[in-house]
Amino acid sequence: MAGRLKPAVAIVGGGWAGLAAAVTLADAGHPIALHEAARQLGGRARSLDWNGIRIDNGQHLMAGAYEQTLALMRRLGTLPLIERRQLEFLSPGFRLKLPRLPAPLHLAAGLIAARGLTLADKLAAVHFMHALKRQGFLLPNDIPAGQLLELHAQPDRLIECLWQPICVAALNTPLATASAQVFCNVLRDSLAGPRAASDMLFNRSDLGRLVPDAAQAWLRSHGGTVHLSSKVAGLGQEAGGFRLHGPDTQADRVILASHPSRLPDLLAGLPGTEALAGKLRGYAWQPILTLWLRFATPLRFPYPMLALGRGDAPWAFERNDLAPGLAAIVASAEGPHLHLAPEALKDRYLGLLGDRLGPLPPLLDWQVIAEKRATFACTPGLWRPDNRTPVPGLYLAGDHTAGDYPATLEGAVRSGVKCAQLIIAEEQGA
Repeated sequence: MAGRLKPAVAIVGGGWAGLAAAVTLADAGHPIALHEAARQLGGRARSLDWNGIRIDNGQHLMAGAYEQTLALMRRLGTLPLIERRQLEFLSPGFRLKLPRLPAPLHLAAGLIAARGLTLADKLAAVHFMHALKRQGFLLPNDIPAGQLLELHAQPDRLIECLWQPICVAALNTPLATASAQVFCNVLRDSLAGPRAASDMLFNRSDLGRLVPDAAQAWLRSHGGTVHLSSKVAGLGQEAGGFRLHGPDTQADRVILASHPSRLPDLLAGLPGTEALAGKLRGYAWQPILTLWLRFATPLRFPYPMLALGRGDAPWAFERNDLAPGLAAIVASAEGPHLHLAPEALKDRYLGLLGDRLGPLPPLLDWQVIAEKRATFACTPGLWRPDNRTPVPGLYLAGDHTAGDYPATLEGAVRSGVKCAQLIIAEEQGA
């Protein structure tokens, strides 16, 4: 109907999912109010100050297949802050680099030229990828990723050098307990996708500049409002909309983009959401630990991302873009490293880094950041909620919602965009 006012939308949570939803809706002319309980935006992919240097709470891998994330950054004008590099796996005794050839030749050529694998290893990898492609990367039943590799007779060295690092980095869940179907989805959209989909994308600024800060400025310039330190304690239904308890404001539609652990409390006042809240309480979590290191002079990395071992070993990242001599070492998922004292962890990882790069410059400073609930445990057959809820006008956004991807930035952005598209489509069809 001409002249009809578009529904006002409240978004609870200022992580990448909430920001993607807000930008998409504001771009379509919807009044937006975003509420973030913290003093800054970004959620689990945010920046923080460390002795005058802006660093990230962790290293978040991005790939060329992240179409929605790239589209969001393009809209915000931050795409130039991304460095695109051909995929290259470097670990002790192993190197895989995908050449700039059309797919699928780039994968075949990269595997054949890989160093540190036997011919039998390489053929096993090719046969595995062909087998998955023949079945459309869809499994009859979800099983642990380790079991899938065993069924396809993948050699131990190939698993240790290639499949396990991909699984742990992408799913943040150990191979023995990770979802084989989600693992296949990742392989489908990266190694088996178009050539550019397998590229690695390295942020050459802190995460705050990449999306959260730019999104906040963009929203305010497009009529949206962003409320920091604004904790929503719960929701109530009103005629034609919702009441947000805490800020004590009203909205026609609400997108809950908070950490999944907060959702049961936010849903508590809404009849019909009891089953949804109960299932959300059953989520298990996986951590990500990051050791930040500041050296007197810059380190020379052969590639911006370097494995310090095989299997589930930590990865080192060159971050001279943030400050000269800065590097980050990341250990994904659960493991014995979580039980080390910070000083012991630092010494161990410095030793691994020195083994890969040679003598290191003097260490000026260091900091350990542990995100204990960084991602959900991406296990076989895991239930994940739809973006729609049983309550009309109420939606869920976040990397935990139903989708092909594990807990990644792309999964978060996709979910936010989908929630926005649902609201836009419903408004257009009204």
